[in-house]
Amino acid sequence: MKNLAEEKKMINGGDVLVKCLLQENVKYMFGIPGGQFLNMYDAIYKWGKESGIETILFRHEASAAHAADAWARVTNTPGICFGTVGPGALNLIAGVGAAWADNIPVIAIVPQVNSKFQDSFTLQGNLDQITMYKPITKYQKSIRKLEEIPDAVQKVFRAAMGGRPQPVLLEIFEDAFLDDIEENKLEILDVKRYRALENPSISQDIVKKAIELLTTAEKPLVIAGGGVARAEAWNELKEFVEYLQIPVITTVMGIGTITNKSNCLMGAAVAGPGLKAAPEADVILALGCKFSYTLAHGEEPFWKNTQKLIQVDIDSSIIGRAKPLTLGIVGDAKQFLLQIVEEIKAIKKVEKREWLEELATIRDNTRTKIHKKIMKDKIPILPKRLIKEVLEVIDEDGILVLDGGDISTSAIEQVDWYKDRKPLSTLIAVGMGQLGTAVPYGIGAKLAKPDKQVVAIAGDGAFLINVQDLETAVRLELKNLIYVVANNNAWGMIKSGQKLFMGKRYIDVDLPEFDYAKCAEGFGCYGEVVTDPNEIKGAFERAKNSGKPAVLDVKIGFDTPDTTKLMGSMGIL
Repeated sequence: MKNLAEEKKMINGGDVLVKCLLQENVKYMFGIPGGQFLNMYDAIYKWGKESGIETILFRHEASAAHAADAWARVTNTPGICFGTVGPGALNLIAGVGAAWADNIPVIAIVPQVNSKFQDSFTLQGNLDQITMYKPITKYQKSIRKLEEIPDAVQKVFRAAMGGRPQPVLLEIFEDAFLDDIEENKLEILDVKRYRALENPSISQDIVKKAIELLTTAEKPLVIAGGGVARAEAWNELKEFVEYLQIPVITTVMGIGTITNKSNCLMGAAVAGPGLKAAPEADVILALGCKFSYTLAHGEEPFWKNTQKLIQVDIDSSIIGRAKPLTLGIVGDAKQFLLQIVEEIKAIKKVEKREWLEELATIRDNTRTKIHKKIMKDKIPILPKRLIKEVLEVIDEDGILVLDGGDISTSAIEQVDWYKDRKPLSTLIAVGMGQLGTAVPYGIGAKLAKPDKQVVAIAGDGAFLINVQDLETAVRLELKNLIYVVANNNAWGMIKSGQKLFMGKRYIDVDLPEFDYAKCAEGFGCYGEVVTDPNEIKGAFERAKNSGKPAVLDVKIGFDTPDTTKLMGSMGIL
């Protein structure tokens, strides 16, 4: 005879949480176990894996949050990270904060101690996690009862993905995990029943005003930002700018939103032709960008307040925040471009624009000049030569991770010169300037796209911050995951600052000699030291074919990138 629990099919809070996450098509949860998560883990062990959800164990919660961030950037779906109450929640903050600065939808799940132990100074208790996360999350939800779990999960997903995507926090008291309920009394709504999946259309009158401004401009310019990437609007962007022959610069978050096969692409951020385009453009169409420091904050002398600005953003608080507006449009970048492309078909296609050709000449001359300089076989290796060699050998559809100060700047200067950067395939924590992302971003990206090559370039200082999770990459048997350590024995960007502005009075910026290849081998990776620029590609191929996560320790010289010098002189860095 069946007992009452079997007849009623009782499930606990851990079961309910996993069911809700499966409803959201969650595949991986990145984190470290904690006592309050035991029922959640048990649910995944008993039936969750069979249903398609797994936990990925990391060696530090910050890495887990970074991996969830990378997953979200690559898949354009929320990444899930978790850590135990107290210290686990504290450790997640570094990764959640980096995602917040770049508008990435990361959902952090943390438990809270049992209500009966509140204010009793129990282990890991008495910590106000909600308040702690408020500055770096868009929404915070705390629940104490099992019955609240489905609604809470729906609310955090809706908040993370609605409007401007950003991280959110879900705190679950242990009470809710320990409680149980009859399964037939639980209702988990389908996604379509609780949140809008389509963006509203934009007034055609506003779209026509934008067209009038752009078609009457002598020197129009488009800035493609992260909003274009999140909206997956790259096809519409290409069609639009090529029809009207308008030059495009991208923000760092917008890298890959327009192919380098388009004659309209001028490069990433304000560099090369962007130095001329930014101040001389008479009409600017800013699509999903914040005019952050990578765009010189939208201020003079790079930009002019006399320029006409059309700004399109899903978040009204961004519009007009940095530069005076001519036309502000609250809306999704893809929806706007769909509508404007439809409208311009009534206009004659522009076959030639002298402004575009002028900028293209600067673009090509800049590349030729720098390419000639960096082809010197200097030892230690020139940083820009390292970037060139890697960008030439990376797979056409490979994912590129950039971690670090000066080496990332050098990479951004050349990022679209050699091979096309595909959409959602260039990962850098640009808003927070977070270091230590290479190892976990690489893991998160590889899990998101297991058939793609993932290459992460990191400065030697940045690489060690989360080096412990090389063990995670090895344990997961991730192949064709290659870490390139740009090793100049320095905290490069800070040393550049002391070089440029402090009379070369160097302090706390020089790092000791260290063999990152042997360190990697200790974790079970393939490791190799490279000292000759002509050996970079060969070492890369050996790393690719090793069948293991690989680390190349490339000895480079200390050299300050041109963009670092420029931004430093303006007080931006």
